[in-house]
Amino acid sequence: RWTNVSSNNAGAAGGGAIYGLGIFGAWVYYWQQADAFWEYVLAVLQGLVWPAFMVYEVFSALAG
Repeated sequence: RWTNVSSNNAGAAGGGAIYGLGIFGAWVYYWQQADAFWEYVLAVLQGLVWPAFMVYEVFSALAG
């Protein structure tokens, strides 16, 4: 039996797109706040992990 492989991954692709937009949005925000070289380096790192903390906080608020 043939199955449609692309429909099985549709939810994962949508979640990845949302996560990617969160990363770019965080980069823009933190980049605008930076004034020195190391603050720009920190902005890149914060942009990568910020969406994960946001998801954690949302789940924490929903659970409690």
